[in-house]
Amino acid sequence: MSDASDLPVDEPVGTPGHAVRTLADVNEDALLAEILPVFATGPAALLGPGDDTAVLATTGGSVIATTDTMVRDRDWRDAWSSGRDVGAKVVAQNLADIAAMGGRPTGVLVTVVADPATTVEWVLEVTRGIAAACQESHVAVLGGDLSSAPPGTLMVSITALGSLDGRPPVLRRGARPGDVVAVCGTLGLAAAGWRLLESGREDEDTQAVALQRCPCPPLAQGPLAATAGATSMLDLSDGLLRDATRVARASGVRLALDGSALAPDIRRITPVLGPDLARECVLAGGEEHALLATFPCGIRLPAGWRALGVVEQGDGVTIDGVAEKPRGWDHFSP
Repeated sequence: MSDASDLPVDEPVGTPGHAVRTLADVNEDALLAEILPVFATGPAALLGPGDDTAVLATTGGSVIATTDTMVRDRDWRDAWSSGRDVGAKVVAQNLADIAAMGGRPTGVLVTVVADPATTVEWVLEVTRGIAAACQESHVAVLGGDLSSAPPGTLMVSITALGSLDGRPPVLRRGARPGDVVAVCGTLGLAAAGWRLLESGREDEDTQAVALQRCPCPPLAQGPLAATAGATSMLDLSDGLLRDATRVARASGVRLALDGSALAPDIRRITPVLGPDLARECVLAGGEEHALLATFPCGIRLPAGWRALGVVEQGDGVTIDGVAEKPRGWDHFSP
């Protein structure tokens, strides 16, 4: 729950007397708007749901925590991804949330929920993927849980912990008019990789396919951005437009993006997907796990970051002055 958005919803989804609803009837943000007010955070929670992680007070300072789950045939397909790929990917998407708060990941807990018919070798491959990804990021595997599930069900979940090393967390709600909008990492490649895999054309862009199977978030850049004075930040997991809208709404501002700054990303994918689909991958493609942040005007962006636009008074996200809808990945969309 720690990476839940504080997006307002357009219409209530919990009104008594309405017809019975299913998860397919509401989007993720609307569902979270009903769920989150039910939970009490308690005095130890310095920051509850609404950003990429929660922040917990401890006797030695604070701990940041997040969790994310991957489900077979929803978040990966066995035809495309090995167990090792799945293990590495679930670590990457959780550690990216830690980085997005300006934090340094320190440990993870692992849960595997599996049909008993699942092969032992597949579980061991997931384990190897998790272990290798954690070793590369100097993160400890602290334990976890195994559970059985109905036929065909296979899920892998990580709970990640991290440290802010004495810094305040970088929240989504800190962007201010005049700030520079910047990104660190790729845009649209993971989405392009998914489309290539789906159409059986994985040999046409091996980098894009590799990033879809196993993202490479710029974890070290989260703390560097925080130290440089980032005013807001988040992990681009659900698409540039959807996630940028989350920053805009949380901060009460408009993110005005420059189309020319996005043009190189679109050109990078155009040879394999064409210009229209390439543009949609860059704007709405999920699972990229780049970092999007805002910085005060006039400061030098950290190495590896590039400007995409500016923060203005107003609301929503624009590209070259044209308002864009917050489209992208949503868990419960048909």
